[in-house]
Amino acid sequence: MDHDRIHARKPTHDIERWSVGTIQALDRRDGHCVVTVEVDDRTVELTVTVAIRDLFVSRLDIDDDESPVGERVWFRVRGG
Repeated sequence: MDHDRIHARKPTHDIERWSVGTIQALDRRDGHCVVTVEVDDRTVELTVTVAIRDLFVSRLDIDDDESPVGERVWFRVRGG
């Protein structure tokens, strides 16, 4: 399965290839993490591994017990 890309911080390379959005939900589906992101009044579902979810969530500026919902992330849809 191809996976999308997601960062908790603004990328330093190929800036024009990345979109920015706000996390609306994190769910598990078929052993993967689905991150729903809102961008310009539309939603995008990103599929990443659980390890990538753990990595980008750990880099968000939130406490361990806080939800990442509402946080800004940068992302690229697979093939994008």
